[in-house]
Amino acid sequence: MEGNNEKIRERSLIPVLLSHHYMIIKNNPEEIQTYLVDAANYKGFCEEVVFPESENDIINIVKEANKTGKKITVAGNGTGLTGARVPEGGIVIATDKLNSIINIDCDNQKALVQPAVLLADFQSELKEKELFYPPDPTETNCFIGATIATNASGARTFKYGPTRNFVNKLNVILPTGEILSIERGKNFAEDNKLTLLTGTGSEIIVNVPKYKMPGTKHSAGYYVNPRMDAIDLFIGAEGTLGIITEVELKVLPLPQNVFSSVIFFSNEDDALSFISAVRNKSKDNPESIIDASALEYFDERALKFLIDDFPNIPAEAKAAVWLENEFEKKDEEILYNKWIELIEKFNGDIDNAWFAFDNVERKSFQDFRHAVSWKVSEYLVKNNLKKVGTDTAVPHEKFKEFYYSCKDLVENAGIDYIAYGHFGDSHLHLNMLPKSENEYSAAKELYADICRLSVSLGGTISAEHGIGKLKREYLLEMYGEKYIIEMAKVKKMLDPNSIMNIGNIFSEEYLK
Repeated sequence: MEGNNEKIRERSLIPVLLSHHYMIIKNNPEEIQTYLVDAANYKGFCEEVVFPESENDIINIVKEANKTGKKITVAGNGTGLTGARVPEGGIVIATDKLNSIINIDCDNQKALVQPAVLLADFQSELKEKELFYPPDPTETNCFIGATIATNASGARTFKYGPTRNFVNKLNVILPTGEILSIERGKNFAEDNKLTLLTGTGSEIIVNVPKYKMPGTKHSAGYYVNPRMDAIDLFIGAEGTLGIITEVELKVLPLPQNVFSSVIFFSNEDDALSFISAVRNKSKDNPESIIDASALEYFDERALKFLIDDFPNIPAEAKAAVWLENEFEKKDEEILYNKWIELIEKFNGDIDNAWFAFDNVERKSFQDFRHAVSWKVSEYLVKNNLKKVGTDTAVPHEKFKEFYYSCKDLVENAGIDYIAYGHFGDSHLHLNMLPKSENEYSAAKELYADICRLSVSLGGTISAEHGIGKLKREYLLEMYGEKYIIEMAKVKKMLDPNSIMNIGNIFSEEYLK
């Protein structure tokens, strides 16, 4: 082992001996391939991958990179879809070893964790303590640090909001190697200026960009607000402003009773109207017993993708809605009857609807909801195809217009697709499935058209996946060069040597 470390030390770009221990560094191409790609199959390259085991390790790596000018890319678990964790040269900091659940405080409903804790493991630990963490992206093998870096969301975002709502405190290693400890509610911007105080007492003043974010579910570019909380600048910043090393999260009591159902419709318009009615009852009427925590949609094509694994999907179904509703046990019968009444009002197929009456059935419905994304990925690999998938959201009153317009665009181009998504949040995942290079090129053009349409309707180009390296041109169209330059100035204040996660959110040219 010592001999291996000696070989690594000779070739390494950074010192291996840190804090009196040898840190693992890999530069064998065969050993680092998994760090050069993400779930979107976006590929990159680097000179080596380092595996720090402490904040001090990271500080030393970052300080050395500042001296040498080496670029750093911070890698999560590779579940992202935008190329954000994929390096384009330099070194990769793999956070894998920072994977401890430090403490779960049941009395105060909070947990202290390191960034490489798997979301699935965290949720499992909490469940044993009768607690839960609402953010629930489809891929639960993601690292919690990465979900903070992208302000991840999921089905339960409809009721609880995105990751941002559950981050109490952050420890961040800035690109200069300084430590920043931030607690929600302690430091706010004044007149669009944020003052950050590092662990050594250095003061950094950040001019908050003045663009207006859409009012929809949104994960595109830096969070801004004239009186914003300092912690929100780093949530959703995609690793461009620092490396998260420790986080305190807010957790909630585990719901004891959850009504869950999958309802099929023979008409898409009925399904969309049903979602709109449920949204209104859940959001606008606090007295309503109908209070959905999740509200998801599947079009006919998505259902056909799933029917082999879920043969009880009605063959004639044109759409389906999956929903969940937490409730008090005393209200169970009333709630069930209210849902039946609403389903019938919008011509839902009561005879073939699925209703979960225990956690096993409920879990199978969740599997149904999650299966569509991996089934598409499986299909693409099997047929050697490339997916082009949207992550757009628009204001609720514009959603039906947006949805049908997107479908018309793709159908008129003759490209196969499926549509599903978090329709409670007016958030569409339309996945085009091009079968040739020509169709792939056409699909990319359609993707751009759909992004432009979303922006024109007051929406966002990225509701939950972030920008990474794949969507920079669309963010530029969304905000314009003036505000991209303002974002770049924020980064330059915190990363004066431009070394960290370069290429994420905006192109490197804006840092020169």
